[in-house]
Amino acid sequence: MLGKVKKIDKTYLFFILCICLFGLIMVYSASYPLGSAKYNDSSYFFHNQRMSLFIGLFAMTIGFFLPYSLYRKWSPVLVLGSILMLILVLTPWFGEMRNSSQRWLQIGPIVLQPAEFVKLTIVIYFASIFGKRGKTLSNFNKDVLPPLLVLGVVFLLILLQPDLGTATSIALPCVFIMLCAGIKKRHILAIAAFSVSGVVYLAVSAPYRLARVLSFRDPFNDPDGKGYQLINGYEAISSGGVLGRGIGEGIQKLGFLPEAHTDFIMAVVLEELGILGLAVVFFLYFGLLFKGVSIALRARDSFATLLTIGLLFQIMVQAVFNLGAVSGLLPITGIPLPFISYGGSSLIVNLFSMGIILQVSCNSKHISMYRIESRR
Repeated sequence: MLGKVKKIDKTYLFFILCICLFGLIMVYSASYPLGSAKYNDSSYFFHNQRMSLFIGLFAMTIGFFLPYSLYRKWSPVLVLGSILMLILVLTPWFGEMRNSSQRWLQIGPIVLQPAEFVKLTIVIYFASIFGKRGKTLSNFNKDVLPPLLVLGVVFLLILLQPDLGTATSIALPCVFIMLCAGIKKRHILAIAAFSVSGVVYLAVSAPYRLARVLSFRDPFNDPDGKGYQLINGYEAISSGGVLGRGIGEGIQKLGFLPEAHTDFIMAVVLEELGILGLAVVFFLYFGLLFKGVSIALRARDSFATLLTIGLLFQIMVQAVFNLGAVSGLLPITGIPLPFISYGGSSLIVNLFSMGIILQVSCNSKHISMYRIESRR
C-alpha cells in the first residue's frame, strides 16, 4: 500500500487539490450573502461544501485503493442500482421537488442527486462493455445496440425529472467512449444524427426549454424574465476587468444574480478576479485534461484507457456546458461547474472519479504509450 502511495501522480493530485480549494474559496465568496439572508449564517454553504470536500477526498482515497478491475465486474449491478435510484427520485415518497424539478432523492436526513452518480456508473458500464479485448464491434445489433438501450433508459428517466442538459451531458461521454473503442464510422454517424435530431426536437418541443433557447439567443428581449439571470451574469463579467474587484467584493451576488454559488459561480469568479481568474480556471482544467489523457494513453488495458477517457470527458463536457451557459454561447442547463460550483453530490462523485484515474496512473506503463486496438 505504501509503495502504491509513493507511485501516485503528484502533478495530477496537485491539479485536483488546487481546483477543489479554489472552488471552496469561491463558494464562500459567492454564497455568504445568501447564507446570511436565508439561514442567518454567512458560512452556511461554505460549511456544507467543506464537509462535502472532506467526504469527497475520502471517496477519492477509496477510488485510488479499490482495484478498478472490480468496476468492470460490478458494472451491470452499478447501472441497475443507478436506474433504480432514478426511478425512486420520480416517486412522491422519495423524490424531492425543487425549482419545478424533481431531481433529488431524500432518504431520511440524506439528500442525494442520483444523476450525479449515474454520470460515473454509466461511464464504467460503457468502458467495461467496449473495453473487452477481441471485441470486433462489427455487429451493431449485438455489440452496440444493447448498451445504447441502457443509455436510452437512463436518458429518458433523467428527462422526466426534467433535465435535458444533464441527460445530454451523460450521453456524450458514452458516445466518445464508443468512438475511442473503434466503433464503425457509419454506426457513429447514425448515432450522432439520431441523437442530435432527438435533442433538438426535445429542446424545442417543451415550452420552458424553447424559452431557454430563445432567451440565451437574445436575453434582452425578456430582461425581467427568462433573460434576467444571463443579463446579470453579463453585468458581473463586464465589471471584473483584468484583475477583478477583489475576492468578496462582488456586487451581483448581493441578490441580483440567481444561483451565484451554483450554476453561475463563474460569473462571480470573473467579477471578483477578472480575466486572471478565468486564466486560473482554464489552467486547472487544461492541466486535468492533458495530464489525464497522458494517463489514459499509458494505461495497461483497454478498459482502463476507456474508463479514464470517459471520466475525463464527463467532467470536461460539464465544464463546457456550464461555461457556455454563463457566457451566453449555450442555453442555460443548470449544470454545475465541476469542483467549483456548490453541490455535494457532484463534488464527491467527481473526486471519486479522480481517485480512479490516479489509480490507473499508478498501474500504467512507463515506457511506451498504450494505444487502443483498432476494432474496425
